[in-house]
Amino acid sequence: MKHTVVAMVENQPGVLNRVASLFRRRGFNIDSLTVGRTETPHISRMTIVVDGANTIVEQVVKQLYKVIDVLKVSDVSADTTVMRELALIKVSATASSRSEIMQIVDIYRAKIVDVAADSLIIEVTGTEDKIESLTQLVRRFGVKEMVRTGCIAMLRSANGATKTSEED
Repeated sequence: MKHTVVAMVENQPGVLNRVASLFRRRGFNIDSLTVGRTETPHISRMTIVVDGANTIVEQVVKQLYKVIDVLKVSDVSADTTVMRELALIKVSATASSRSEIMQIVDIYRAKIVDVAADSLIIEVTGTEDKIESLTQLVRRFGVKEMVRTGCIAMLRSANGATKTSEED
């Protein structure tokens, strides 16, 4: 089962390595890992997607609290969340295929962010399924390159489970 774990951490060198090493030592492959600053300047937010049994992921969450610089950890897999990912997809495009690609892009509420003589770069934001679906549709034109950010997640509730104790 896939789990989405959100960790609020001090924005310090080495924190990412310590957190990733904890998952590695437990034998987890990290499907997605995103890190970015939060509204609080010295705090970063990690969103980690892993595949594993509930009990093992619970143990990893408990172990994360022992990592220096980790302030708060939440497994938000069972919570009501908004989850998004960003992808840039460079697609081969000829003069005759551009309009068809543009129609597909419009259907997915994506954007064309760069146009070259032989390609287009598409920016799409959404769920993993939406990005996979768009990718499959444009694959027949030839995907030259693709980059994805990984999943980010935020609870829908008013009380963010990721608030740190100093914010409560």
